[in-house]
Amino acid sequence: MIKSYETELAGRKLIIETGRIAELANGSVMVRYGETVVMVNVTAAKEPKEGVDFFPLSVDYEEKLYAVGKIPGSFTKREGKPTDKAILTSRAIDRPLRPLFPKDFRNDVCVVATVLSVEPDNSPEVCAMIGASAALTISDIPFGGPTAAVNVGYVDNQIVINPTLDQREKSRLNLTVAGTLEKITMIEAGADEIPNNIMLESIKQGHAEIKKICNFISKIKEEIGKPKFEYKSFAVDIGIYNEIEENFKERMYQDVQAQDKEVRDENIEKISEDILNYFIEKYGEEFIQEKQMDIAESIHNLEKACVREMILEEHKRPDGRKIDEIRPLSCEVGILPRVHGSAIFTRGQTQVMSIVTLGMKSEEQVLDGLDEEESKRYMHQYNFPSYSVGEARPSRGPGRREIGHGALAEKALVPVIPSEDEFPYSIRVVSEVLSSNGSTSQASICGSTLALMDAGVPIKKPVAGISTGLVTDKNNPEKYIMLTDIQGIEDFFGDMDFKVGGTKDGITAIQVDIKIDGLTYDIIEQAFERTKIARDYILDEVMAPVIAKPREEISKYAPRILTETISVDKIKDVIGPGGKMINKIIEATGVKIDISDDGKVCVYSTDTESGKKAMKMITDIAKDIEVGGVYEGTVTRIMNFGAFVDIGGGKEGLLHISKISSKRVEKVEDVLSVGDEVTVKVIEIDNQGRINLSMKDLEGEKEEE
Repeated sequence: MIKSYETELAGRKLIIETGRIAELANGSVMVRYGETVVMVNVTAAKEPKEGVDFFPLSVDYEEKLYAVGKIPGSFTKREGKPTDKAILTSRAIDRPLRPLFPKDFRNDVCVVATVLSVEPDNSPEVCAMIGASAALTISDIPFGGPTAAVNVGYVDNQIVINPTLDQREKSRLNLTVAGTLEKITMIEAGADEIPNNIMLESIKQGHAEIKKICNFISKIKEEIGKPKFEYKSFAVDIGIYNEIEENFKERMYQDVQAQDKEVRDENIEKISEDILNYFIEKYGEEFIQEKQMDIAESIHNLEKACVREMILEEHKRPDGRKIDEIRPLSCEVGILPRVHGSAIFTRGQTQVMSIVTLGMKSEEQVLDGLDEEESKRYMHQYNFPSYSVGEARPSRGPGRREIGHGALAEKALVPVIPSEDEFPYSIRVVSEVLSSNGSTSQASICGSTLALMDAGVPIKKPVAGISTGLVTDKNNPEKYIMLTDIQGIEDFFGDMDFKVGGTKDGITAIQVDIKIDGLTYDIIEQAFERTKIARDYILDEVMAPVIAKPREEISKYAPRILTETISVDKIKDVIGPGGKMINKIIEATGVKIDISDDGKVCVYSTDTESGKKAMKMITDIAKDIEVGGVYEGTVTRIMNFGAFVDIGGGKEGLLHISKISSKRVEKVEDVLSVGDEVTVKVIEIDNQGRINLSMKDLEGEKEEE
């Protein structure tokens, strides 16, 4: 039976419908927000996935171009692999949901959000996040929701919930916040130097709307929600854990305390071997085979318990740092000789190299998605090779992690990138992770800022990134410790990875991953304060001494750009039939040329003189030939009645034999040859557009002077 439920969100109607579609799914809803429609279906395997020690949740956000009236541009005319935006949205849906499933649940769960219709004013991403929560909540899948999400903007100094397209274009903030009735479960933001207090208030106002939606979903559950199915628990055998803890806790406590990640990993590997040998000697090989997963997870849990106890009770970290202490930092720039800009940023055992490439406007990234945005000139890409963590596996191209971290760094830096008018280049930054022990995404923000300044990109302000972590007492939620600059083990065993990028004046990007049921406002406020202190330190004490501002000149290997604006109706003349004219200019000068629809011409060349020559050829074509105008020309043909002269832009005029000189000229060849450079005056343009030239008239003008 079809059921429809209606509420209001940011002054617009939000409808959740169920019972019409996908009856074989565990849960299915259609979310309508204005004319935006998203279908969300959730399914779960009947039996657990064997041999895994994690919850196998998959989330897919599927963009269908029919939703915005587009036909895919691919050869097959089908949607291809997910866009970066779709992958980022899948991650945003996943992060608030994952902590709300039972910890001992191992059944495959699939969430599929399909975008069916898009109205630009109403976000399909928000609809997908709400729909995923609603579908799971009313399904029989074990899930501790509901959760909900909203977008928050900051327009004309006002906080706006779910801003419209026009408002988003003016907004200094693009914040997506998710939460439950009690806490915040996810934060994702790009911002134009938003202060901590405004960011916190934006989160609070977003949460107020989230609570309303959660109550709305709960009422739907009360009416039509299915009982949750029973599942096989994969909780660790408590007897095995207790035995390991009793015999090896003291040693584990010591073994996790190592400044060097490799040393710590070796320690854990050795104690794991000793624990296995202990059980073999005591219970035999058959016991090990039967209880292998329980033993492995118990070792993992003991390591986790020791790290958390050390932090919570002793305020001590595995590498010996204080709670708010940053790892040793260093950086350098100009490390690669022929690239346009480069830098290395090192934070403890985390090291990232960033490389900048400057290119033509036509080299910007073309976007084929559901957004109004069709291209972007600043591109930030992040690579995480296996050698960075000491593993031997082949590279398979960017995954969700790489795309997510690249997008975060891009968000952090976009607000300080100069406008196209100020700096008419496409800009690509690639961050190569050389070694990883936590916070590689934040190191890529710092390294990329340095590389941009090394490349001479006139960024408005330097940007730095830092991450804070959290360890909470499970028995006392009020008791927690916040960590500044978390390393890998603290991220792995902790409850939060709160990443913040920004300038000295405000936040430019946030990404928060949470493993517990959510964060309080107090924790969020403290995280903002911690990251601000650390960010200022990095900017002032680490980055500024190496390079304080962008270089005055771009690299000699980067293309030089000359810009001019021509009349729009002259564009076709510059291009010529079939591109004949513009290709001729490129052939003659070796430059690259971009011409925008508004008449803006950009000439790219590593040789300044070639660039100037090309631009003159373009402006000559574009300018109107006027009677009385004086032009530098080249003799192209000799006839018995005169000579034809190219006066630029492919325009030829006739220099009649009588107009060559005030003296009598018997033969044109006596005075002129093909290829001669001459100065001529336009004396007439007839009704057919034919141009008549004179050298003789210029002689008279010189005599008068």
